[in-house]
Amino acid sequence: MYLAAKQKRLIPGWILHFGAFGVFAVSFVDASPIPLPIPGSTDVLILILGAQGEWPWLLALAGVAGSVLGGYVTWATGKKGGEAMLNHTMQKRQRWRERIARWMKGHGIRTVVIATLLPPPIPLLPFLLAAGALGVTRRQLLLALALGRSIRYGAEAALSVVYGHQILHLWRHYLSGWSNIIIYCFIGIVVASVLFGIWKYRRSRHQRQTAPNAA
Repeated sequence: MYLAAKQKRLIPGWILHFGAFGVFAVSFVDASPIPLPIPGSTDVLILILGAQGEWPWLLALAGVAGSVLGGYVTWATGKKGGEAMLNHTMQKRQRWRERIARWMKGHGIRTVVIATLLPPPIPLLPFLLAAGALGVTRRQLLLALALGRSIRYGAEAALSVVYGHQILHLWRHYLSGWSNIIIYCFIGIVVASVLFGIWKYRRSRHQRQTAPNAA
């Protein structure tokens, strides 16, 4: 009982009540056109909440569902904006843009699956935009996202079951006393990044709409 009470204090009690819903929300935003500024946020939540006693397979399912839905929104954005939006998003990384475009044109569904498995800090956003812009169908996109994220989050759910005590020990040893600050900072960064992302998306959309008129 004492150990359980001590473990619950590692993360603020109210954050645990979000459970699978919190994982769903974070994974949705992370795969959306306005991704989180902290790579691997969903992975960390699944590992920590699973180790804390949440049902890990429900966490994994919530992560997959959120990622598929957010990824679909990004794919639809790329499909609507076309290659111009992909070029705008990756204007400072032209080499990566060319490689992603080449991979997507030659091996669309496999490229998306691999992208969902790549570790942080490699972003998923450009791959999803490229999938929409370069002809990956909705069915292919959803299947690839569901497969890749199921493998990733399922493996993390299994890790939280097998190594739950070790995960909690590391959390207590290195971050005890800082958990509230970490969580509050994380939420603040998420909110700020979402607001900034919305502003940036609207600004770029306005620029694309007014560019032909200016010409």
